[in-house]
Amino acid sequence: MKEKIRIMLVEDSNEYRHVIQFAFRDEPGFELAGVFGTAEQALRSLKRQAARVTPDVVLLDLNLPGISGFEALPELIKLAPETKVLILTQSETEADVLGTIKMGASGYLLKSSSIQEIRSGIRTVAAGGASMDSRMALYLLKTFRKDPVLADNDSILSEREMEILQLISQGLARKEIADELDISHKTVANHIAHIFEKLNVPNSPAAINKAHEKGLLGGDDRRG
Repeated sequence: MKEKIRIMLVEDSNEYRHVIQFAFRDEPGFELAGVFGTAEQALRSLKRQAARVTPDVVLLDLNLPGISGFEALPELIKLAPETKVLILTQSETEADVLGTIKMGASGYLLKSSSIQEIRSGIRTVAAGGASMDSRMALYLLKTFRKDPVLADNDSILSEREMEILQLISQGLARKEIADELDISHKTVANHIAHIFEKLNVPNSPAAINKAHEKGLLGGDDRRG
């Protein structure tokens, strides 16, 4: 990972913007690359990034004036495909959770999260993982199990890959998965790469969504 993670914040609340700015002002390993009160301002900034470095992670609120964060998400991904989008919002609406993950967000945190949790979430998504509020992760897992469909034979995952996918869907980071299964971080990374390849997806949230569509999360394969 880079020495510093470049962060763009899109948040309309002055008070909450100040909280995030203060929390990351002198924090080693992070750099606030842009702070915007509307999605329109953030999108214009990304369009002007041709000669500059784009952010590694965008912290995106959903309830924004003008273009909502939900509406801005696909445009952000289109303008900066290598940038990870981490939703940071008050919304616990089920449709927002499912919709943003399906559109390509790399994580979903609530504003009630601690600064430590937000920092950890940023590090996780910047490293290619998925960061989820525990309540939202549990909701996703339950939702994915409600409506299973038949899986394509050519996409069925191995037993170990299914274990790892289950843990990803519960919001665990790669290191936590390695500790949980008592395997190396490199082995976890290799299994995740195979999962992405078999499901033809770019990241963990997309893998969870695809697995739901294929019915791969229809049962609880996690070992005690």
